[in-house]
Amino acid sequence: MAMAALRREGRRFATPLIRPNPTNALRSSLSPSEEQATLGVRYISTQIVRNRMKSVKNIQKITKAMKMVAASKLRAIQTKAENSRGLWQPFTALLGDTPSVDIKKNVVVTISSDKGLCGGINSTSVKISRGLHKLNSGPEKLSKYVVLGEKAKAQLVRDSKKDIEISITELQKNPLNYTQVSVLADDILKNVEYDALRVVFNKFQSVVSFVPTVATLLSPEVVEREAESGGKLGELDSYEIEGGETKSEVLQNLTEFQFSCVMFNAVMENACSEQGARMSAMDSSSRNAGDMLDRLTLTYNRTRQASITTELIEIISGASALTG
Repeated sequence: MAMAALRREGRRFATPLIRPNPTNALRSSLSPSEEQATLGVRYISTQIVRNRMKSVKNIQKITKAMKMVAASKLRAIQTKAENSRGLWQPFTALLGDTPSVDIKKNVVVTISSDKGLCGGINSTSVKISRGLHKLNSGPEKLSKYVVLGEKAKAQLVRDSKKDIEISITELQKNPLNYTQVSVLADDILKNVEYDALRVVFNKFQSVVSFVPTVATLLSPEVVEREAESGGKLGELDSYEIEGGETKSEVLQNLTEFQFSCVMFNAVMENACSEQGARMSAMDSSSRNAGDMLDRLTLTYNRTRQASITTELIEIISGASALTG
């Protein structure tokens, strides 16, 4: 009964209530922003929330697509990374991995990605590289950087620009194979003087787990010196050398081949870690976007319901005032 009376009163007084309002007469001549201003704060707030919901939905679509792309790339690289582990392991058994050896010329080879949105793998590599650089620097020691990847370069150039010997970017723009990495490793060996190369990369374990790793490679001179002094490399003298090559030439070839194998494995492992970290980051972003969309939907519905309730109260109050 009350609603029927309200509808009758609304039809009765609709025409005189709308005619004196100048907003409808001016609406056609106003710009969209000016028109929103004339409609009141409630309309603007719901419009802002609606636009925000639309942008969050678009972001969620992008993050889901990036997660799928990272998953497909990870499947393609993971097999190469697992197969490359068998290349450097025999060298570790033969020449060892001696990070604590005392040398004068250190070169830190930092491997990172060219793109972001992959968690903290690049920051971790840079942090370890800075620690190694600081540890092996001194009055009688020299420490330099060889940087692979745009993200590590952008961070190291801020405070260590003069210590960067070689910087290589867009390494993973095209699919890599062992031949390309071996050519890159040969260029590094020709342009850098070193006693030890310390390769910093992220070793892939699973989609949500990677381990920062440092591989130490000694120069042929240091290997021969350590072998003569005994220690961990003293067993090299027990091997017989066939052919006309000397021991120094054999060690030179072994260290060059070892560096190319370690570089290939490090690049593949870091690429796997990058794609796995990107999958995790995009999955978290998609879930956060969904949670934000739920909160915005609740806010939008509450605002719209409050606006409708306020308008009904105003109509009832105006009808009551006219009838009274």
